[in-house]
Amino acid sequence: MKSSRLVSILLLLQTRGRMTAAQLAEELEVSVRTVYRDVDALSASGVPLYGDAGHAGGYRLLDGYRTRLTGLNAAEAEALFLAGAPGPAAELGLGSVLAAAQLKVRAALPPELRAHADRISGRFHLDTPGWYAETEEAPFLAAVAEAVWNSRVLHVRYRRWAEPTDVERRLEPYGLVLKAGRWYVVAGPGPRTFRVDQILELTLSDEEFIRPEGFDLAAYWTAYQRDFHDRLHRGEAVVRLAPGVRLPKSVNGPPDERGWTLATVAIESVDHAHRDFLRLGTDIEVLEPPELRERMARTVVELAERYGNSARGSGD
Repeated sequence: MKSSRLVSILLLLQTRGRMTAAQLAEELEVSVRTVYRDVDALSASGVPLYGDAGHAGGYRLLDGYRTRLTGLNAAEAEALFLAGAPGPAAELGLGSVLAAAQLKVRAALPPELRAHADRISGRFHLDTPGWYAETEEAPFLAAVAEAVWNSRVLHVRYRRWAEPTDVERRLEPYGLVLKAGRWYVVAGPGPRTFRVDQILELTLSDEEFIRPEGFDLAAYWTAYQRDFHDRLHRGEAVVRLAPGVRLPKSVNGPPDERGWTLATVAIESVDHAHRDFLRLGTDIEVLEPPELRERMARTVVELAERYGNSARGSGD
């Protein structure tokens, strides 16, 4: 919608300063001609927006001009308050800051959008860690966050899985990521990824580092996860699945006359696949690799022996 696009132009210029028509068009995914028309509409409505010609030109707002958030629609207001994460913010020492920011945004909303925001906050709550995940204490999280914000070098003693387990590391922290309730710091050189809860000792130095130009934390994390999963699932298993059963990382064939499907599944190891497949009970049959099928068969026999007497006794 045009009204939403006009607000987007205002907010982009307010937060980024000078931008060319081409940059605005790329950001908004519209044509440059559309940007020209929108800029004319903003100027006609009294917005102090100026355009400079030349190589270093572009559009900008009059210094000191600020716009209120009256351009939010209902869905955007709901999403804003649903996305609030008070737990992680508190862990970073920003709990009161988040609360104050939400209060200011709420005060700037029109009454009808304020009602939407209040309703979404009262009816939905985000709790990202899994049910059976233990809370990982990260006592140095606030210090790492300070180093990220101020581009300061960290010297840490870190516990890893491989030998030697405890190592000394010099980190240039580029950013923090919260994944499934666990904090990770992405740090140079590299960059590499470290679990914050595995930092045993930490010294925040006075040395500053230069963050790599163009480093995109979100893009790095997406690539890191993709590479992690690719390295994780190095093997394959061939299984038969009961009707309606689907597995991630699998390629399924057409169902047979009983509705069972033949599937090829990417697995990390025989141990992990054995544990994961047992959860499906009689809804899965492992065909390959042979060692996994034999492992499943042994487990079934052991279970039958363990519960056999009690099962027979319950029928007497």
